[in-house]
Amino acid sequence: MLAIDGTAAQTAPEKRVKDRAATEKAIFNAAKALLAEEGFQGFGINAVARRAGCDKQLIYRYFSGLEGLIAAIGEDLGSWVKDRIPEDTGGMFLLTYGDLMEKLALYYIEALRSDPLVCKIIAWEVSENTPQVKQLADARAKALAKWLEKMRGSLEAPKGVDTAAVNAVLFAAIQHLVIAAATNGQFAGVALKNARDWDKIGTAVKRIVRGVYG
Repeated sequence: MLAIDGTAAQTAPEKRVKDRAATEKAIFNAAKALLAEEGFQGFGINAVARRAGCDKQLIYRYFSGLEGLIAAIGEDLGSWVKDRIPEDTGGMFLLTYGDLMEKLALYYIEALRSDPLVCKIIAWEVSENTPQVKQLADARAKALAKWLEKMRGSLEAPKGVDTAAVNAVLFAAIQHLVIAAATNGQFAGVALKNARDWDKIGTAVKRIVRGVYG
């Protein structure tokens, strides 16, 4: 096609950009779904390409191969919760670090309970000891730590408390309880089936947070 001045119209680059964005999204969604359904045993370049309906060379081009794709999934798993929790959680109504962590922990429970796909992927992450699983776990942990730091803002934790360790235990416990609820409906004899059961968990979480952070 010619422009008014007789030169070639520059429409192809825009089309390529749109095609790339759509293809990247298709590859990413296919990889995440495949990982949740089959774990790492069925997770590979060819399987992802078949699920996404694209040439496997595009996975190398857009994600630099399987490792880049796993890193992208790990980052997404660590940061998806930010879309479910208000950015102003640490606003003026939260006066202490304990207020913040109580709010975030309760939000995290609800975010996980409402996303079975993420729970499935986390379950795979902690059940297999492979380089791919380690890469996914490291990427997710890094993204989650960055999210927690951003939400903290200027609020300071009590002196002498190792917040990284305490928060790791707290959020790991939440993850395990939600996964246990999905698979067994209970953990250690505690029912995890209905709203009343989760109210009890919420109360326990509050007491733990306040016991550490005040």
